[in-house]
Amino acid sequence: MTTAIKTVAVCGAGGTMGAGIAIVAARAGYRTISFDRTDDALSRSRKQTEGFVAKSVERGKMSPEARDAMLGLMSSTTEIGELSECDLVIEAVFEDLTVKRQLMRDLEEACKEDAIIASNTSTLSITEIASGSKRPEQIVGMHFCLPAQLMKLVEMSPGLLTSDATLKSAWEWVVASGQTPVKTQDKPGFILNALLVPFNNDAIRAVEAGVAEAVDIDRAIKAGLGYKMGPLELIDLIGLDTQVRLCEAFYPVTLDARASAPPLLRRMVAAGLLGRKSGRGFYSYDGNAMFGA
Repeated sequence: MTTAIKTVAVCGAGGTMGAGIAIVAARAGYRTISFDRTDDALSRSRKQTEGFVAKSVERGKMSPEARDAMLGLMSSTTEIGELSECDLVIEAVFEDLTVKRQLMRDLEEACKEDAIIASNTSTLSITEIASGSKRPEQIVGMHFCLPAQLMKLVEMSPGLLTSDATLKSAWEWVVASGQTPVKTQDKPGFILNALLVPFNNDAIRAVEAGVAEAVDIDRAIKAGLGYKMGPLELIDLIGLDTQVRLCEAFYPVTLDARASAPPLLRRMVAAGLLGRKSGRGFYSYDGNAMFGA
């Protein structure tokens, strides 16, 4: 555990990504506060977290003592003022620049002056998110991979005004939490999504063109390239609506046609086929247990 950071908050913790980041923080021994706007979202997240760690104990990946210690470090709130003593705040709300900027302003009012505020954005510019901030030097990009509680990569992206001290402290926290940081420039999609968003869209277009069924495309990718999860399984996990938002954030600044949302993707979202969270996407699901549980 780093000495500078002792208490961590995750905003948007009612979502799959936020819940996973909260697990990462608490599992590493940090007091962790999960913040979201509704009690229902936090309740669902807590239930999924408890299911995940119960399965981890059952599989021998976590001891009962470690599970109890981790859960004991976790709390939740719908009151942003309760984040006032946090040393690091990680926002994991959906990809909307206006929403993220407003949250940054709210956090500046709620958090102590030396708090580091990190954005889990996957495509948006950290510099633009920090635009209008009173302390842009303390805002840094910290993009976890989904599911955060299983995937080790964290893309660390300083904005134009992010201080070296902020990046250093955030980087050290990522390492202390058992994750693997890589530094990227503040460019759309960073490393992962610059490659992944067009690739996932290619898989959707292959389904749309009748090249193969979703299950066979995923099976081919996993068997041929050694991926643990196929692209269509991954889209179902992150949410088809999230894939649309990624396209809408990424395409206008790159003008890469492969990054534009495929018509099939938009039709499925319009029909409410959002993936795991709605029970049906490219696959059908019974329940919405946290991935890995």
